[in-house]
Amino acid sequence: MSESRSKVLEENKKKGVQAGAAAAATVALAVAGAPVIAAVAAVPAAVLGWRWWKHRAENGIRF
Repeated sequence: MSESRSKVLEENKKKGVQAGAAAAATVALAVAGAPVIAAVAAVPAAVLGWRWWKHRAENGIRF
């Protein structure tokens, strides 16, 4: 059984916020002068970004 469109869009928004927050935290660490920690934090940010991008593609959500 497929999900309703509103539920898919709600899930998309949640995934987008998570990916954005992780990316913002990574940039903040890099600006604060912790490049090694920022490099490590970039991995989860990239994974969350990929999941968000994949979710949008699978559900036909345009940019």
